[in-house]
Amino acid sequence: MSILHDETQQEIAAETARVLGARRDKARLLEVLDRCGEWDEGFWRTAVEQGWTGLAVPEDFDGLGLGLTELGLVAQEAGRVISGAPFLTYGHGAVCALLACGDEALQDAWLPRLAQGEVRAAIAFAEGTDPIPLCPQVEYRDGGLHGEKAGVAGALAADIAVVSASRDGTPVLVLADLNAAVSGQLERTAIHSIDNGRLFANLGFHGLPATVLAEGDAARDLALEMQAQMAVLAAHEQTGGAEALMLAARDYAVERKAFGQPIGAFQSVKHRIAELYGLVEIARANCIHAASLQGQAGFLEAAACARLSATEAYDTAARDAVQIHGGTGVTWEGALHLHTRRARSLAIELGNGLFWEDVLVTGLTGVAA
Repeated sequence: MSILHDETQQEIAAETARVLGARRDKARLLEVLDRCGEWDEGFWRTAVEQGWTGLAVPEDFDGLGLGLTELGLVAQEAGRVISGAPFLTYGHGAVCALLACGDEALQDAWLPRLAQGEVRAAIAFAEGTDPIPLCPQVEYRDGGLHGEKAGVAGALAADIAVVSASRDGTPVLVLADLNAAVSGQLERTAIHSIDNGRLFANLGFHGLPATVLAEGDAARDLALEMQAQMAVLAAHEQTGGAEALMLAARDYAVERKAFGQPIGAFQSVKHRIAELYGLVEIARANCIHAASLQGQAGFLEAAACARLSATEAYDTAARDAVQIHGGTGVTWEGALHLHTRRARSLAIELGNGLFWEDVLVTGLTGVAA
């Protein structure tokens, strides 16, 4: 791995784990599953109170001026407790876009509010299998957006959105104030999903005003950079969830007895838990490596590795933990299904596995897959 976490970073992780562990509300998470459009407001209030929304925002804009490593540690602990809102990751994407655009007026208007958690962001270009921002389904003309974005995470409760569009055949990234829409300019259609806390929605634009952040090749490059940084945060979240499942499976295997001995004594169980340990540690190492390369050569390839390994770890852990728990693993109250749902939703957000395999192959070979 590229680095070891220093003392300050370890303290951030420990304090985040302590706070989230004390405030985790499993009953609220179960409740949200049945109510499309709701999320765990308690988690979001905690994120704002603890200053996590401003961790990676420069100090000039009321942030803490830290980086992807520190925010990733928070995301990892959030994944461990199945965070009830998607806005930390997508807020960071909006911060990246605003810092890169060079528009001081936009930065002054939005970055302090993002840092303070006053506004929530959605990113409407990484919702499909082809997140590159040449999007003929959405056009940007006469200063407004026209078209539809499907399956945007966080869109039901977002205040702003970074949207990919096409202007006369040229890709553009634009920033839209969703709360400024007047009648008929914006439609939000809720999507009932297996993980309603992710607040998926279709966004329909009918002349919603927006401001250009980047266009042409610059838009493509910025979109991929944003997506890679958000993918590293998602990978941390997946790793935290996978580790929580591995430990739950281990603890149950030690306590549950069959034929006069703990089920963990059987090879079919203990070998599976050992394999989960390996997957979790590989994912953790890839996350640390990717976060440490922020802004450096090789970051895209490292982000792809982190994303792919973390997805495999979380998916495998979700499946195997349920199997090891047997009948109790499929009960509503046991709540292992919360991790299973989150593993599936995170696996398709920010580009699926095929997309990140292409990014990795392209980076390694220099030839587009």
